[in-house]
Amino acid sequence: MTTATDTGTGTYTPRPGAAPLLRMITAQAALETRMLLRNGEQLLLTVVIPTLLLVLFSSVDVVDTGAGKSVDFLAPGILALAVMSTAFTGQAIATGFERRYGVLKRLASSPLPRWGLMAAKTASVLVTEILQVILLTVIAFALGWSPHGNPLAVLLLLVLGTAAFSGLGLLMAGTLKAEATLAAANLVFLLLLVGGGIIVPLDKFGGAQDVLGLLPVSALSDGLRDVLQHGAGTPWGDLGILGVWAVLGLAAAGRFFRWE
Repeated sequence: MTTATDTGTGTYTPRPGAAPLLRMITAQAALETRMLLRNGEQLLLTVVIPTLLLVLFSSVDVVDTGAGKSVDFLAPGILALAVMSTAFTGQAIATGFERRYGVLKRLASSPLPRWGLMAAKTASVLVTEILQVILLTVIAFALGWSPHGNPLAVLLLLVLGTAAFSGLGLLMAGTLKAEATLAAANLVFLLLLVGGGIIVPLDKFGGAQDVLGLLPVSALSDGLRDVLQHGAGTPWGDLGILGVWAVLGLAAAGRFFRWE
């Protein structure tokens, strides 16, 4: 058993106190990531469903995706779906139940500051997304995907998309009851999967196309598709839409999030 001993200089070994902030955030982020990867429901949402949709709709001619190979249209949309499933749906549900069970309240009273806890959750989301992107990219290449464009533009889209969906997910988790968050997050996921330009092109929706194009998942999927399928330059319009959603979502989450 370790005991505190006086060194003769007025200090004690071991010295009590909180760990360095960066170490606390890193440890919490690693814990959040392990919990997410061990959760079967979360894995279904973040890994299995996007993978199945990519393989199914790339192999079976069900939806008219225009000229070219189906996978060239679908892969960018599925990447957008992966970001939404992790940063929004998965994070909203997990955080909502942590809030209900008092986990957030207890963590908020720890030496880790509240903004540090949110930073750890964001880091966990980013790590999960990196794993998703690697997996989906490998599968898409196996299906014959031929991406083009600037990788920096792709990175900007993914980062802003993550910020936008994280803000919206935290806003939902911090204002609704856990059961309501579960239902609402899954409903939004399904609605955006159908109407967000992920699998079905937005031009199939007629007059609603312009309105649907303002949704964050539509901006993300269209921006990724412009770069990766058509080799376009930086899609500033889509980045602007994602930026507005990110600012509004994060600001609202910071203002209205309730820890209890």
